[in-house]
Amino acid sequence: MKVWDTFLFTYDSGFYEDAKTSVWMIFSKVTPLALLFIWFFTCRHWWYHAILVPIAMYIYQIIGTVNDDVQFFDNFDLIYIVPIMAIVIPSIYLIRAKMFNKIIDADKTMEELEQEFMIKPTTFWGKVKQYF
Repeated sequence: MKVWDTFLFTYDSGFYEDAKTSVWMIFSKVTPLALLFIWFFTCRHWWYHAILVPIAMYIYQIIGTVNDDVQFFDNFDLIYIVPIMAIVIPSIYLIRAKMFNKIIDADKTMEELEQEFMIKPTTFWGKVKQYF
């Protein structure tokens, strides 16, 4: 079944031989992406920005799955993820270094330092604005 016909839309699988295969490929990327978004927005640890790297990777893979006319799409995924990793990884390292400098200088525990570095917005939109 190359064409999937519903009362809402008609889907032509194009590159894939079967519409079921195409939908399976898309949902195999969307499901972990949704779980990563939930984890990102509910994570209370100081390293939560590291979750942006797999989020960006899954978004890129979804674009490649939907845009099935492009051949060899998954060959150079890291080239497009490098700018995100170039921002996320050094920022996490700098926060970690700042935390351990404060541990050495003061008698604070890790939990106290995590509470000090944690930003707590009061509303859902405040939390969304915090990330963007």
